[in-house]
Amino acid sequence: MSEKLQKVLARAGYGSRRELEQWITDGRVRLNGQTATLGDRAGPEDRIQVDGRAVHLAEAPRIRVLAYYKPEGEVVSRRDPEGRPSVFDRLPRLPGGRWVAVGRLDLNSQGLLLFTNEGELASALMHPSSEIEREYAVRIFGAVPPATLEELTRGVELEDGPAHFDSVTDAGGEGRNHWYRVVLREGRNREVRRLWEAVGHPVSRLLRVRYGPVQLPRWLQRGRWEELTPEAVAELLIAAGLEDRTDRAHPPKKTRARGKASTGGRRKKGGRYR
Repeated sequence: MSEKLQKVLARAGYGSRRELEQWITDGRVRLNGQTATLGDRAGPEDRIQVDGRAVHLAEAPRIRVLAYYKPEGEVVSRRDPEGRPSVFDRLPRLPGGRWVAVGRLDLNSQGLLLFTNEGELASALMHPSSEIEREYAVRIFGAVPPATLEELTRGVELEDGPAHFDSVTDAGGEGRNHWYRVVLREGRNREVRRLWEAVGHPVSRLLRVRYGPVQLPRWLQRGRWEELTPEAVAELLIAAGLEDRTDRAHPPKKTRARGKASTGGRRKKGGRYR
């Protein structure tokens, strides 16, 4: 059976389908000795190369997911023209694959970022049809009138169309700073900030605390990562509509460690896991 080339490469952990479509357009992918084009399909017997290196598709790898606490000042990009630090600089090496970011956070935002070696999972989690919830803690200067909070959940017109929060919850605060928890189901560029700005209340601090069923661990320090347990990865696959792949969240039985493991790895000092 053959599948679209970008889907085959995404399942092999080379990136999200959208990213891989651009690679194909840029001529970085070859299929059976010829430069691949969008629309090409590939099967087990086909020869695929990315940037001149052969792609091995014999066995799909175990699906892995990292939860990373992004600090302010890091870009969600592998290369930055301005030389700013990248979130990818802090991630562990992934033999035979690469980490794919699930969504983005802008330079001045912090909080939970998910990374996976399964491009199809990343694509499904980001696709609007999945309606995956994202939850943020936002700091506003001063309390916001109830009528404005209602407007934010009812809908606000932005330059790229109407948008709204599914919920807005008062989280208290000290002095003139006030915190709110907001939930929405899409990931447009800077959407949380733009919604608050549209009603006259710019965000002074933004922290993502949840993506789908995955919460930002309270003990995780900024700039550190933690690998999700196989059970948590399976739950994420189900949320993304990929129930048929939950068996790939678990390592082979012959290599699975005995005993209880709550993090999918041995904990090291500083909250980092391997």
